[in-house]
Amino acid sequence: MNDPQILKNLQPAKEFFIGIDSDGCVFDVMELKHKECFAPMFIKHFRLQTVNKYAREVWDFVNLYSKTRGANRFQALARALNLLRARKEVIARGVVVPDTTELEAWMARSKNLSNASLKKEVEAGNQALAPALAWSQGLNQMVEELDASVPPFPFVRESLQKMVQHADVLVVSQAPCETLAHEWKEHGLDQYVRVLAGQELGTKDEHIRLAAGGKYPNDRILMIGDAPGDLKAARSNQALFYPIVPGREEASWEKLLKEGLDRFLAGTYAGAYEAKLIQEFDASLPEKPNW
Repeated sequence: MNDPQILKNLQPAKEFFIGIDSDGCVFDVMELKHKECFAPMFIKHFRLQTVNKYAREVWDFVNLYSKTRGANRFQALARALNLLRARKEVIARGVVVPDTTELEAWMARSKNLSNASLKKEVEAGNQALAPALAWSQGLNQMVEELDASVPPFPFVRESLQKMVQHADVLVVSQAPCETLAHEWKEHGLDQYVRVLAGQELGTKDEHIRLAAGGKYPNDRILMIGDAPGDLKAARSNQALFYPIVPGREEASWEKLLKEGLDRFLAGTYAGAYEAKLIQEFDASLPEKPNW
């Protein structure tokens, strides 16, 4: 059911609420999907073959190695195109990088940055957005054909088993709902969550607000994620945040299982403990590229 109302109607069954991102957080698929699917389709659909090396560097920086890691795919697309256009190597080759004006205008006015929303815009006559739609639709197909059965990180399953004893657990993601359903069901993790909220149900901020806002005390709401956008979604809802640090995912989950969850449930998570974790997380992702 791809309707945000399902989140609004969700009523607490436990004392605590925990939201969890999926790609790169629960499943080690970020590198695989972006390097094997997103970057190649970025180059193909926007005719960047003559600067493919720089296009890949830009795409990986935006989506894996910077503070926009985990961003909505359309926001990432706009940033990648704009960064690529400004690179001296691209300028020297005289390559015309597609303009993002219409894409950014659509993102500014759209309440739902999904394929379905973009398709309506294109069908209404905005052909400037057709390449972005074709890219995104092609991406979904390519990810599906990747057929990569990537298991969850170590300590994820044990953490979920511990969480559900005390908390209502929700997947908070910008991946398509269909992809989430497939991945979580394939590995038997769907039994631990009440809703798999993807891009069709809104932003991560909206997921938390609709599902948990006003239903649980703020100090009993926790967001677990591997990207700055996850931290932002938590803070905009006055919720707590636990970071899964890129490159140190296994250690992050083990720490959550053996220490972080106990602190959260005991009410001793907020403050110096959380601040130290977030400081380490923030330091792991730069804001600007080094080229």
